[in-house]
Amino acid sequence: MRFTKAFSLGLSALVLAKEIPKDLEMAAALYDNGYMHEKIMGEKETFWAARDAEQVEINAQNALMGAEAIVDPWVELHFAQCRDGRAVPFRDQATNFFRCNNINLHHFLSHTALGSQMTPNTSIGSSSWGWVSDDGREFAIIAQADGAAFAEVTNAGKLQYLGRLPQTPGAAAAVWREIRRFKHYIIVGSESYNHHIQIFDLKKLLDLDYRKGPKTFDPATDLTGFYGNLPDGRAHNVLANDDSDFAYVVGARPRTSACQSGLIFLNLTDPSAPVSPGCAPMDGYVHDAQCLMYKGPDTRYLGREVCYAYNEDSLSIYDVTDKQFPELISVTGYEGATYAHQGWVLDKEWQNFLILDDEYDEIDGRSPGTPGHAITYIWDISDLESPKQTGYYEAPRIANDHNQYVYGNYAYQSNYGAGISVLDISSIPGNPTGSGVTEFAWFDMYPENDNSTGISALGFVGAWSSYAGFPSGHIIINSIERGAFVVKIQNPA
Repeated sequence: MRFTKAFSLGLSALVLAKEIPKDLEMAAALYDNGYMHEKIMGEKETFWAARDAEQVEINAQNALMGAEAIVDPWVELHFAQCRDGRAVPFRDQATNFFRCNNINLHHFLSHTALGSQMTPNTSIGSSSWGWVSDDGREFAIIAQADGAAFAEVTNAGKLQYLGRLPQTPGAAAAVWREIRRFKHYIIVGSESYNHHIQIFDLKKLLDLDYRKGPKTFDPATDLTGFYGNLPDGRAHNVLANDDSDFAYVVGARPRTSACQSGLIFLNLTDPSAPVSPGCAPMDGYVHDAQCLMYKGPDTRYLGREVCYAYNEDSLSIYDVTDKQFPELISVTGYEGATYAHQGWVLDKEWQNFLILDDEYDEIDGRSPGTPGHAITYIWDISDLESPKQTGYYEAPRIANDHNQYVYGNYAYQSNYGAGISVLDISSIPGNPTGSGVTEFAWFDMYPENDNSTGISALGFVGAWSSYAGFPSGHIIINSIERGAFVVKIQNPA
Protein backbone atom coordinates (compact mmCIF):
# COMPACT_ATOMS: atom_id res chain seq x y z
CA MET A 1 0.00 0.00 0.00
CA ARG A 2 1.25 3.50 -0.81
CA PHE A 3 0.25 6.57 1.15
CA THR A 4 -0.39 10.07 -0.11
CA LYS A 5 2.04 12.88 0.60
CA ALA A 6 -0.29 14.34 3.24
CA PHE A 7 -0.59 10.99 5.01
CA SER A 8 3.18 10.56 4.95
CA LEU A 9 3.64 13.91 6.63
CA GLY A 10 1.05 12.97 9.19
CA LEU A 11 2.97 9.84 10.09
CA SER A 12 6.12 11.85 10.66
CA ALA A 13 4.30 14.18 13.02
CA LEU A 14 3.44 11.29 15.32
CA VAL A 15 7.07 10.38 15.88
CA LEU A 16 8.93 12.07 18.72
CA ALA A 17 12.35 12.03 17.10
CA LYS A 18 14.65 14.38 15.21
CA GLU A 19 12.83 13.86 11.95
CA ILE A 20 9.94 16.29 11.68
CA PRO A 21 7.21 17.04 9.16
CA LYS A 22 8.28 19.28 6.33
CA ASP A 23 7.54 22.88 7.29
CA LEU A 24 5.22 23.82 4.44
CA GLU A 25 5.12 27.51 5.36
CA MET A 26 8.91 27.76 5.43
CA ALA A 27 9.11 25.70 2.24
CA ALA A 28 6.86 28.17 0.46
CA ALA A 29 8.85 31.15 1.70
CA LEU A 30 12.41 29.86 1.26
CA TYR A 31 12.63 26.75 -0.87
CA ASP A 32 9.81 26.20 -3.35
CA ASN A 33 10.47 29.57 -5.00
CA GLY A 34 14.22 28.92 -5.23
CA TYR A 35 15.19 31.62 -2.72
CA MET A 36 17.64 29.51 -0.68
CA HIS A 37 19.24 27.94 -3.71
CA GLU A 38 19.77 31.29 -5.40
CA LYS A 39 21.05 32.73 -2.12
CA ILE A 40 23.69 30.02 -1.72
CA MET A 41 24.69 30.09 -5.38
CA GLY A 42 24.90 33.87 -5.20
CA GLU A 43 27.14 33.74 -2.14
CA LYS A 44 29.43 31.29 -3.91
CA GLU A 45 29.58 33.38 -7.06
CA THR A 46 30.31 36.55 -5.06
CA PHE A 47 33.00 34.79 -3.05
CA TRP A 48 34.59 33.24 -6.13
CA ALA A 49 34.42 36.48 -8.13
CA ALA A 50 36.27 38.37 -5.41
CA ARG A 51 38.91 35.68 -5.11
CA ASP A 52 39.26 35.32 -8.88
CA ALA A 53 39.64 39.10 -9.24
CA GLU A 54 42.63 38.94 -6.91
CA GLN A 55 44.28 36.41 -9.21
CA VAL A 56 43.51 38.52 -12.28
CA GLU A 57 45.15 41.48 -10.54
CA ILE A 58 48.22 39.37 -9.76
CA ASN A 59 48.41 38.40 -13.42
CA ALA A 60 48.17 42.06 -14.44
CA GLN A 61 50.97 43.01 -12.06
CA ASN A 62 53.11 40.19 -13.41
CA ALA A 63 52.50 41.46 -16.93
CA LEU A 64 53.67 44.95 -15.92
CA MET A 65 56.84 43.36 -14.59
CA GLY A 66 57.53 41.78 -17.95
CA ALA A 67 55.96 38.35 -17.61
CA GLU A 68 55.11 37.08 -21.09
CA ALA A 69 52.26 34.78 -20.09
CA ILE A 70 49.91 33.98 -17.27
CA VAL A 71 51.77 31.68 -14.90
CA ASP A 72 50.10 28.67 -13.32
CA PRO A 73 51.03 28.97 -9.62
CA TRP A 74 50.35 25.29 -8.93
CA VAL A 75 53.25 23.06 -9.86
CA GLU A 76 53.05 19.30 -10.24
CA LEU A 77 53.41 17.50 -6.91
CA HIS A 78 54.71 13.99 -6.39
CA PHE A 79 54.58 11.45 -3.57
CA ALA A 80 54.63 12.82 -0.04
CA GLN A 81 54.15 10.54 2.94
CA CYS A 82 51.89 11.71 5.73
CA ARG A 83 54.23 11.78 8.73
CA ASP A 84 53.52 13.44 12.07
CA GLY A 85 50.41 15.06 10.64
CA ARG A 86 52.12 16.59 7.62
CA ALA A 87 52.66 15.69 3.97
CA VAL A 88 55.62 17.72 2.70
CA PRO A 89 55.91 17.64 -1.13
CA PHE A 90 59.22 19.56 -1.24
CA ARG A 91 62.13 18.23 0.79
CA ASP A 92 63.75 21.64 1.10
CA GLN A 93 60.53 23.45 2.04
CA ALA A 94 59.40 21.95 5.32
CA THR A 95 57.13 24.91 5.99
CA ASN A 96 55.03 24.14 2.90
CA PHE A 97 52.87 21.15 3.72
CA PHE A 98 49.40 19.68 3.75
CA ARG A 99 47.93 18.63 7.07
CA CYS A 100 46.88 15.01 7.10
CA ASN A 101 46.25 11.84 9.02
CA ASN A 102 46.70 8.34 7.60
CA ILE A 103 46.59 9.54 3.97
CA ASN A 104 49.58 9.95 1.65
CA LEU A 105 49.75 12.32 -1.30
CA HIS A 106 50.62 10.44 -4.50
CA HIS A 107 50.23 13.07 -7.22
CA PHE A 108 48.79 16.45 -8.11
CA LEU A 109 48.15 18.17 -11.45
CA SER A 110 46.66 21.65 -11.73
CA HIS A 111 43.54 22.40 -13.73
CA THR A 112 45.76 24.13 -16.27
CA ALA A 113 47.94 21.02 -16.58
CA LEU A 114 44.69 19.09 -17.06
CA GLY A 115 43.77 21.21 -20.06
CA SER A 116 41.44 23.87 -18.69
CA GLN A 117 41.64 27.17 -20.54
CA MET A 118 40.33 29.11 -17.55
CA THR A 119 42.62 31.57 -15.75
CA PRO A 120 44.86 29.51 -13.42
CA ASN A 121 44.05 29.61 -9.70
CA THR A 122 40.49 30.75 -10.27
CA SER A 123 37.30 28.82 -9.54
CA ILE A 124 37.39 25.94 -12.00
CA GLY A 125 36.94 22.47 -10.46
CA SER A 126 33.81 20.66 -9.37
CA SER A 127 32.71 17.04 -9.74
CA SER A 128 34.86 13.95 -10.21
CA TRP A 129 34.20 10.31 -11.00
CA GLY A 130 36.04 7.20 -12.14
CA TRP A 131 35.85 4.26 -14.51
CA VAL A 132 37.61 0.89 -14.51
CA SER A 133 38.03 -0.77 -17.91
CA ASP A 134 37.45 -4.47 -18.46
CA ASP A 135 41.20 -5.09 -18.22
CA GLY A 136 41.49 -3.23 -14.90
CA ARG A 137 42.84 0.15 -16.01
CA GLU A 138 41.65 3.06 -13.88
CA PHE A 139 40.55 6.38 -15.34
CA ALA A 140 39.65 9.63 -13.58
CA ILE A 141 37.20 12.16 -14.96
CA ILE A 142 37.71 15.67 -13.60
CA ALA A 143 34.94 18.22 -14.09
CA GLN A 144 36.01 21.78 -14.81
CA ALA A 145 34.12 24.95 -15.64
CA ASP A 146 34.98 24.58 -19.32
CA GLY A 147 34.78 20.83 -19.76
CA ALA A 148 35.84 17.47 -18.37
CA ALA A 149 39.44 16.23 -18.24
CA PHE A 150 40.37 12.56 -18.63
CA ALA A 151 43.41 10.99 -16.98
CA GLU A 152 44.60 7.45 -16.42
CA VAL A 153 45.63 6.63 -12.86
CA THR A 154 48.75 4.46 -12.87
CA ASN A 155 49.61 1.74 -10.38
CA ALA A 156 51.82 4.28 -8.61
CA GLY A 157 48.96 6.76 -8.36
CA LYS A 158 50.17 9.12 -11.09
CA LEU A 159 47.75 11.01 -13.33
CA GLN A 160 48.50 10.65 -17.03
CA TYR A 161 46.49 13.37 -18.76
CA LEU A 162 44.85 11.92 -21.89
CA GLY A 163 42.49 14.61 -23.11
CA ARG A 164 39.27 16.46 -22.49
CA LEU A 165 35.67 16.98 -23.52
CA PRO A 166 34.83 20.71 -23.74
CA GLN A 167 31.46 22.15 -22.80
CA THR A 168 28.62 22.11 -25.30
CA PRO A 169 29.20 24.63 -28.13
CA GLY A 170 27.38 27.85 -27.36
CA ALA A 171 27.28 27.21 -23.61
CA ALA A 172 29.34 29.43 -21.34
CA ALA A 173 31.77 28.10 -18.75
CA ALA A 174 30.13 27.32 -15.40
CA VAL A 175 31.75 26.01 -12.22
CA TRP A 176 28.81 23.70 -11.63
CA ARG A 177 29.54 20.73 -13.89
CA GLU A 178 28.44 17.29 -12.72
CA ILE A 179 29.48 13.93 -14.12
CA ARG A 180 28.39 10.37 -13.37
CA ARG A 181 29.34 7.07 -14.89
CA PHE A 182 26.78 4.91 -16.66
CA LYS A 183 28.37 1.58 -17.63
CA HIS A 184 31.29 2.67 -19.84
CA TYR A 185 29.87 6.12 -20.52
CA ILE A 186 29.86 9.36 -18.61
CA ILE A 187 26.83 11.61 -18.31
CA VAL A 188 27.67 15.33 -18.11
CA GLY A 189 25.40 18.17 -17.03
CA SER A 190 26.04 21.83 -16.23
CA GLU A 191 24.40 24.91 -14.74
CA SER A 192 25.23 26.72 -17.99
CA TYR A 193 22.37 27.77 -20.25
CA ASN A 194 22.03 25.66 -23.42
CA HIS A 195 24.48 23.01 -22.22
CA HIS A 196 21.99 20.13 -21.86
CA ILE A 197 23.29 16.56 -21.35
CA GLN A 198 26.39 15.05 -22.96
CA ILE A 199 26.91 11.27 -23.19
CA PHE A 200 30.50 10.20 -23.89
CA ASP A 201 31.94 6.70 -24.39
CA LEU A 202 34.94 6.22 -22.10
CA LYS A 203 36.23 3.39 -24.28
CA LYS A 204 37.54 6.15 -26.55
CA LEU A 205 40.27 6.63 -23.93
CA LEU A 206 41.67 3.12 -24.22
CA ASP A 207 43.81 3.75 -27.29
CA LEU A 208 45.14 7.16 -26.26
CA ASP A 209 48.83 7.52 -25.39
CA TYR A 210 49.52 10.44 -23.07
CA ARG A 211 53.09 10.64 -24.39
CA LYS A 212 51.70 11.75 -27.76
CA GLY A 213 49.87 14.66 -26.19
CA PRO A 214 46.27 15.09 -25.02
CA LYS A 215 43.32 14.77 -27.37
CA THR A 216 40.56 17.35 -27.31
CA PHE A 217 37.33 15.63 -28.25
CA ASP A 218 34.79 17.51 -30.32
CA PRO A 219 31.51 17.88 -28.40
CA ALA A 220 29.72 18.22 -31.73
CA THR A 221 31.00 14.99 -33.30
CA ASP A 222 32.63 12.78 -30.64
CA LEU A 223 29.68 12.26 -28.31
CA THR A 224 27.80 8.97 -28.25
CA GLY A 225 24.58 10.78 -27.44
CA PHE A 226 23.14 14.16 -26.53
CA TYR A 227 19.90 15.04 -24.77
CA GLY A 228 18.84 18.54 -25.74
CA ASN A 229 15.33 18.85 -24.34
CA LEU A 230 15.95 20.40 -20.93
CA PRO A 231 13.85 23.55 -20.44
CA ASP A 232 16.78 25.97 -20.71
CA GLY A 233 19.68 23.54 -20.91
CA ARG A 234 20.68 23.88 -17.26
CA ALA A 235 20.86 21.03 -14.76
CA HIS A 236 22.25 21.04 -11.26
CA ASN A 237 23.11 17.38 -11.17
CA VAL A 238 22.97 14.08 -13.02
CA LEU A 239 22.93 10.49 -11.81
CA ALA A 240 22.55 7.04 -13.31
CA ASN A 241 21.44 3.52 -12.47
CA ASP A 242 23.20 0.78 -14.46
CA ASP A 243 20.60 -1.76 -13.35
CA SER A 244 17.63 0.06 -14.88
CA ASP A 245 19.35 1.61 -17.91
CA PHE A 246 18.20 5.05 -16.79
CA ALA A 247 19.93 8.32 -16.04
CA TYR A 248 18.31 11.09 -14.04
CA VAL A 249 18.63 14.85 -14.40
CA VAL A 250 17.82 16.93 -11.32
CA GLY A 251 17.56 20.63 -10.66
CA ALA A 252 16.82 21.50 -14.30
CA ARG A 253 15.69 25.12 -14.42
CA PRO A 254 13.25 26.77 -14.27
CA ARG A 255 11.20 25.54 -11.33
CA THR A 256 8.08 26.63 -13.14
CA SER A 257 8.61 24.08 -15.93
CA ALA A 258 6.39 21.02 -16.16
CA CYS A 259 8.90 18.90 -14.22
CA GLN A 260 9.38 21.62 -11.57
CA SER A 261 13.13 20.87 -11.41
CA GLY A 262 12.40 17.40 -10.09
CA LEU A 263 13.68 14.05 -11.34
CA ILE A 264 13.77 13.89 -15.14
CA PHE A 265 14.07 10.34 -16.48
CA LEU A 266 16.39 9.52 -19.39
CA ASN A 267 16.11 6.11 -21.00
CA LEU A 268 19.63 5.01 -21.96
CA THR A 269 18.80 1.62 -23.41
CA ASP A 270 20.31 3.16 -26.53
CA PRO A 271 22.81 5.79 -25.26
CA SER A 272 23.06 7.24 -28.76
CA ALA A 273 19.39 8.21 -28.66
CA PRO A 274 18.37 9.16 -25.10
CA VAL A 275 14.66 9.78 -24.61
CA SER A 276 12.66 10.93 -21.62
CA PRO A 277 9.45 9.05 -20.81
CA GLY A 278 8.54 11.41 -17.99
CA CYS A 279 9.55 13.06 -14.74
CA ALA A 280 8.69 13.28 -11.04
CA PRO A 281 7.63 16.84 -10.15
CA MET A 282 5.70 15.93 -6.98
CA ASP A 283 8.06 17.46 -4.39
CA GLY A 284 9.49 20.11 -6.66
CA TYR A 285 13.20 20.82 -6.89
CA VAL A 286 15.63 17.94 -6.36
CA HIS A 287 19.22 18.94 -5.59
CA ASP A 288 20.80 15.49 -5.70
CA ALA A 289 19.66 11.88 -5.50
CA GLN A 290 20.66 8.23 -5.58
CA CYS A 291 18.47 5.78 -7.51
CA LEU A 292 18.75 2.04 -6.82
CA MET A 293 16.87 -1.18 -7.31
CA TYR A 294 15.47 -1.65 -3.84
CA LYS A 295 16.94 -4.34 -1.61
CA GLY A 296 16.16 -3.99 2.05
CA PRO A 297 13.80 -4.62 4.95
CA ASP A 298 10.76 -2.82 3.53
CA THR A 299 9.21 -5.77 1.68
CA ARG A 300 6.57 -3.55 0.05
CA TYR A 301 9.24 -2.19 -2.30
CA LEU A 302 11.44 -5.19 -3.01
CA GLY A 303 12.54 -5.10 -6.65
CA ARG A 304 11.19 -1.59 -7.20
CA GLU A 305 13.41 1.26 -8.36
CA VAL A 306 13.67 3.76 -5.53
CA CYS A 307 15.26 7.22 -5.54
CA TYR A 308 16.54 8.79 -2.34
CA ALA A 309 16.44 12.53 -3.01
CA TYR A 310 17.86 15.50 -1.15
CA ASN A 311 15.39 18.28 -1.72
CA GLU A 312 16.77 21.35 0.09
CA ASP A 313 14.60 21.02 3.21
CA SER A 314 13.77 17.31 3.23
CA LEU A 315 14.72 13.73 2.55
CA SER A 316 12.24 12.68 -0.13
CA ILE A 317 11.88 9.11 -1.35
CA TYR A 318 10.32 8.14 -4.70
CA ASP A 319 9.22 4.94 -6.40
CA VAL A 320 10.22 5.51 -10.02
CA THR A 321 9.62 2.00 -11.33
CA ASP A 322 6.86 3.24 -13.63
CA LYS A 323 8.43 6.22 -15.37
CA GLN A 324 5.09 7.50 -16.60
CA PHE A 325 3.47 7.29 -13.18
CA PRO A 326 6.17 7.72 -10.49
CA GLU A 327 5.05 7.89 -6.87
CA LEU A 328 6.24 9.94 -3.94
CA ILE A 329 6.70 7.52 -1.05
CA SER A 330 7.56 10.00 1.72
CA VAL A 331 8.76 13.53 2.44
CA THR A 332 10.50 14.08 5.77
CA GLY A 333 12.09 17.17 7.29
CA TYR A 334 14.58 17.20 10.14
CA GLU A 335 15.76 19.46 12.95
CA GLY A 336 18.47 21.81 11.76
CA ALA A 337 17.49 21.54 8.11
CA THR A 338 18.87 24.49 6.17
CA TYR A 339 19.91 23.02 2.84
CA ALA A 340 19.68 19.24 2.42
CA HIS A 341 22.37 18.87 -0.19
CA GLN A 342 23.38 15.26 -0.82
CA GLY A 343 23.60 11.82 0.73
CA TRP A 344 24.31 8.16 0.14
CA VAL A 345 22.96 4.77 1.18
CA LEU A 346 25.33 2.82 3.44
CA ASP A 347 24.77 -0.53 1.73
CA LYS A 348 23.19 -0.85 -1.71
CA GLU A 349 22.56 -4.54 -1.06
CA TRP A 350 20.61 -3.87 2.15
CA GLN A 351 19.19 -0.37 2.19
CA ASN A 352 18.39 0.26 5.83
CA PHE A 353 20.50 3.38 6.54
CA LEU A 354 21.73 6.44 4.71
CA ILE A 355 23.76 9.52 5.60
CA LEU A 356 22.84 13.06 4.58
CA ASP A 357 24.82 16.30 4.49
CA ASP A 358 23.33 19.74 4.87
CA GLU A 359 25.54 22.27 3.09
CA TYR A 360 24.46 25.37 4.98
CA ASP A 361 23.60 24.36 8.55
CA GLU A 362 27.17 25.00 9.71
CA ILE A 363 27.06 28.51 8.29
CA ASP A 364 23.72 29.70 9.65
CA GLY A 365 24.10 27.93 13.01
CA ARG A 366 20.98 25.77 12.79
CA SER A 367 22.81 22.45 13.07
CA PRO A 368 22.44 20.39 16.25
CA GLY A 369 26.21 20.38 16.78
CA THR A 370 28.96 22.85 17.51
CA PRO A 371 28.65 25.91 15.23
CA GLY A 372 30.91 25.63 12.21
CA HIS A 373 31.51 21.88 12.44
CA ALA A 374 30.26 19.67 9.61
CA ILE A 375 27.33 17.48 10.64
CA THR A 376 26.52 14.12 9.06
CA TYR A 377 22.87 13.20 9.63
CA ILE A 378 22.07 9.50 10.05
CA TRP A 379 18.77 8.10 8.79
CA ASP A 380 17.08 4.77 9.38
CA ILE A 381 15.25 4.04 6.13
CA SER A 382 14.01 0.56 7.06
CA ASP A 383 10.49 1.91 6.56
CA LEU A 384 10.57 3.93 3.34
CA GLU A 385 7.23 5.49 4.17
CA SER A 386 8.43 6.75 7.55
CA PRO A 387 12.21 7.24 7.70
CA LYS A 388 13.75 8.19 11.05
CA GLN A 389 16.62 10.59 11.68
CA THR A 390 18.39 8.65 14.42
CA GLY A 391 21.51 10.67 15.16
CA TYR A 392 24.44 12.53 13.72
CA TYR A 393 28.21 12.72 13.59
CA GLU A 394 30.06 15.97 14.25
CA ALA A 395 33.37 16.60 12.48
CA PRO A 396 36.28 17.50 14.76
CA ARG A 397 37.46 20.39 12.56
CA ILE A 398 35.79 23.54 11.31
CA ALA A 399 34.27 22.84 7.90
CA ASN A 400 31.11 22.97 5.86
CA ASP A 401 30.33 19.71 4.07
CA HIS A 402 29.55 19.26 0.40
CA ASN A 403 29.56 15.73 -1.07
CA GLN A 404 29.99 12.27 0.40
CA TYR A 405 30.03 8.76 -1.01
CA VAL A 406 30.17 5.37 0.68
CA TYR A 407 32.51 2.53 -0.25
CA GLY A 408 32.53 -0.45 2.07
CA ASN A 409 32.63 0.64 5.70
CA TYR A 410 33.80 4.16 4.92
CA ALA A 411 32.22 7.46 3.93
CA TYR A 412 34.45 9.75 1.90
CA GLN A 413 33.43 13.34 2.55
CA SER A 414 34.54 16.42 0.63
CA ASN A 415 34.42 19.16 3.24
CA TYR A 416 35.48 22.23 1.28
CA GLY A 417 38.39 23.99 3.05
CA ALA A 418 39.02 21.04 5.38
CA GLY A 419 39.67 18.69 2.46
CA ILE A 420 38.66 15.04 2.44
CA SER A 421 37.53 13.21 5.57
CA VAL A 422 37.20 9.42 5.66
CA LEU A 423 34.72 8.21 8.28
CA ASP A 424 34.43 4.69 9.64
CA ILE A 425 30.66 4.22 9.59
CA SER A 426 30.61 0.47 10.29
CA SER A 427 29.05 1.07 13.71
CA ILE A 428 25.88 2.73 12.41
CA PRO A 429 23.66 -0.36 11.90
CA GLY A 430 24.28 -1.40 15.50
CA ASN A 431 24.43 2.12 16.92
CA PRO A 432 22.51 4.58 14.72
CA THR A 433 23.04 7.50 17.13
CA GLY A 434 26.37 8.24 15.46
CA SER A 435 28.37 8.02 18.67
CA GLY A 436 30.40 5.13 17.27
CA VAL A 437 31.41 6.90 14.04
CA THR A 438 35.09 7.81 13.94
CA GLU A 439 37.33 9.71 11.56
CA PHE A 440 39.68 7.12 10.09
CA ALA A 441 41.79 9.39 7.87
CA TRP A 442 41.86 12.90 6.42
CA PHE A 443 43.81 15.10 4.03
CA ASP A 444 43.54 18.90 3.99
CA MET A 445 44.51 20.20 0.57
CA TYR A 446 43.70 23.85 1.33
CA PRO A 447 46.40 25.12 3.74
CA GLU A 448 45.40 28.78 3.39
CA ASN A 449 42.78 28.55 6.14
CA ASP A 450 44.73 26.32 8.54
CA ASN A 451 45.07 29.12 11.08
CA SER A 452 41.50 30.37 10.78
CA THR A 453 39.13 29.80 13.68
CA GLY A 454 35.39 29.70 14.13
CA ILE A 455 33.08 30.27 11.21
CA SER A 456 35.76 32.41 9.53
CA ALA A 457 37.30 29.08 8.47
CA LEU A 458 34.17 28.23 6.52
CA GLY A 459 34.06 29.00 2.85
CA PHE A 460 33.49 27.64 -0.62
CA VAL A 461 37.11 26.67 -1.24
CA GLY A 462 39.09 23.46 -1.46
CA ALA A 463 37.49 20.06 -1.99
CA TRP A 464 34.33 19.96 -4.09
CA SER A 465 34.19 16.20 -4.60
CA SER A 466 36.13 12.96 -4.43
CA TYR A 467 36.02 9.53 -6.02
CA ALA A 468 37.15 6.51 -4.00
CA GLY A 469 35.78 3.64 -6.07
CA PHE A 470 39.02 2.38 -7.59
CA PRO A 471 40.13 -1.17 -6.65
CA SER A 472 43.69 0.16 -6.21
CA GLY A 473 42.61 2.35 -3.30
CA HIS A 474 43.67 5.56 -5.03
CA ILE A 475 41.33 8.45 -4.29
CA ILE A 476 40.72 11.41 -6.60
CA ILE A 477 39.99 14.80 -5.04
CA ASN A 478 38.85 17.63 -7.30
CA SER A 479 39.61 21.00 -5.76
CA ILE A 480 37.91 24.17 -6.84
CA GLU A 481 41.02 26.31 -7.36
CA ARG A 482 44.04 24.04 -7.66
CA GLY A 483 43.36 20.88 -9.61
CA ALA A 484 43.21 17.13 -9.03
CA PHE A 485 44.91 15.31 -6.17
CA VAL A 486 45.55 11.58 -5.98
CA VAL A 487 45.81 10.34 -2.41
CA LYS A 488 45.70 6.94 -0.75
CA ILE A 489 45.02 5.72 2.75
CA GLN A 490 48.30 4.91 4.43
CA ASN A 491 47.21 2.09 6.71
CA PRO A 492 43.93 0.52 5.55
CA ALA A 493 41.99 -1.34 8.20
